[in-house]
Amino acid sequence: MELRQFFSILLVFALLGAALWVLRRGAAGGLRVTSPFGKRASRAKGLMSIERLVLTPQHSLHIVRIQGREVVVATHPHGCTLLTEASQGPQT
Repeated sequence: MELRQFFSILLVFALLGAALWVLRRGAAGGLRVTSPFGKRASRAKGLMSIERLVLTPQHSLHIVRIQGREVVVATHPHGCTLLTEASQGPQT
């Protein structure tokens, strides 16, 4: 009976290790959803992250395009704050 318990525990740890490896590989690899035409598919139509500036490990600034508008959002440990609407440069 002790040998069976040992192999059961070994199997559980092997499955946990495999799950951790897949999750880490997915996070590092980006696991991106792509459309059949090669462009990245967005999760929500009209919402796209343009740029991110990391200030500290817990603070960052983001420029996000929401339905054609670009806004600057600050993220911090207590949530996020809308700072301003980004000005769009001259269009040519």
